[in-house]
Amino acid sequence: MRSFQKSALTLSLLALLAAPLAAGAAGDVKVAVASTFTTMDPYDANDTLSQNAVRSFYEGLFRLDRNMKLVPLLAESYTVSDDGLTYTMKLRAGVKFHDGTPFNAAAVKANFDRVTNPDNHLKRYILYKNIAKTEVIDDLTVKFTLHEPFSAFINQLAHPSAAMISPKTLAQGKQAVAFHPVGTGPFIFEEWKATDYMKVKKNPNYWRKGYPKVDSITWIPVVENGTRAAMIQTGEAHFAYPMPFEQVKQLESNPDVKIIKTPSIVNRYMSMNMNVKPFDNIKVRQAINYAINKEALCKVAFNGYAFPSEGSVPKGVEYAVKLGPWPYDPAKARALLKEAGYPNGFSTTLWSAYNHTTAQKVIQFLQQQLAQVGIKARVQALEAGQRVAQVESVQDPKKAGVRLYYIGWSSSTGEADWAIRPLLATEAQPPRMTNTAYYSSPVVDKALRDALNTTDPAKKQAYYKTAQEQIWKDAPWAFLVTEINVAAARKNLSGFYVMPDGGYDFDDLELK
Repeated sequence: MRSFQKSALTLSLLALLAAPLAAGAAGDVKVAVASTFTTMDPYDANDTLSQNAVRSFYEGLFRLDRNMKLVPLLAESYTVSDDGLTYTMKLRAGVKFHDGTPFNAAAVKANFDRVTNPDNHLKRYILYKNIAKTEVIDDLTVKFTLHEPFSAFINQLAHPSAAMISPKTLAQGKQAVAFHPVGTGPFIFEEWKATDYMKVKKNPNYWRKGYPKVDSITWIPVVENGTRAAMIQTGEAHFAYPMPFEQVKQLESNPDVKIIKTPSIVNRYMSMNMNVKPFDNIKVRQAINYAINKEALCKVAFNGYAFPSEGSVPKGVEYAVKLGPWPYDPAKARALLKEAGYPNGFSTTLWSAYNHTTAQKVIQFLQQQLAQVGIKARVQALEAGQRVAQVESVQDPKKAGVRLYYIGWSSSTGEADWAIRPLLATEAQPPRMTNTAYYSSPVVDKALRDALNTTDPAKKQAYYKTAQEQIWKDAPWAFLVTEINVAAARKNLSGFYVMPDGGYDFDDLELK
């Protein structure tokens, strides 16, 4: 038995929000983010941003620290049965939800009973469907029984979606959870105006004494890159992420601004639909990898704030294996295309999952690189609705219109399973998950299953190595770049950090 011990903003609103800051409202931190929030229900959110913001008022049993290492939060310790099917957890005593309800084993059970019920149709059901039952052992002890061994389970509980919501709020239904959230976190939800801002205020009864160190946070969605940068320049925001790479030097010249660069596990790649010609041919897929100058891509599209991918799982993720980068060799690419029966290249389409400035630069660069080896790609940056309809919701793989597809991913559990399985397992083909290459490898599927069925770290490493090596060999993607996180803050702000997966750590947030 193993154990783990304690261990798009309007100008009028912009002016409104800027005024208190200019007047010196030292306790209110204003954070400019890249898009609007979709919901305050972490179990029903697919976007990282919504899950970032709700961390201000929600907490889970575990979390990942700034280095993506597992640490206890509302759980203090756990044990695992020898067969890997049951996890028994001791909970933190003396914690209360913002509505005064005690946090206990019954609250944990209520939350996981809700997400594991398929009738609730929650977007994060797929993450937790392996939980067969959640049982209350006593007030501060809870037991999870799984359908089958799943060695990444604790990492899964550290995913930002695994938040503890007040049972009183759960009892009021889905709308209450989505719009009137109640958690145990350092801040209390105050107000959300969907396109304008979301504000949280200090929890005076927070279980960590001395925290939080600020009175409130106002989260402001600012879709336009330049506007976020301007807000930092003028002091209308204390923190902004992401920063437009091309404006970093200008921001660095401002004595009141600091640029924060942090490691990332945000992996950017271009999948190739292996169900259709010519991408069913491994030589074509290899040729496309050789055709792309990843070093130049980092400079042209990311202003140097990225580096060429070193494998299918980026470094920083547990059990990642370094296999590359894939070399740039256009002559080799042309030779492989000739061997594959395409001496004059071919025509295809290249879609992007995003339509922001950086993505536009990426797909234009890829289009030019592919053209140099004879591949003529028509490019299109998809709107969110198009992405859902044309890629994510396609029921029949044979009818999928996707060919080349530029997208990215980060493993918010910090472990290799969530970096591979949703993207490359046979079971992950749309609409279930995001295997847009329609890749299917018995070797990879078996290695993923074997890794989840063992709790031996050395065996897990070996299984994940087998999977990653097979993926690299089969080349269902063009392995592109891993980004570097770039944020900006006013110099009087400290304690706000962008984690490797793009999440936020603001436990020590302070305004001086």
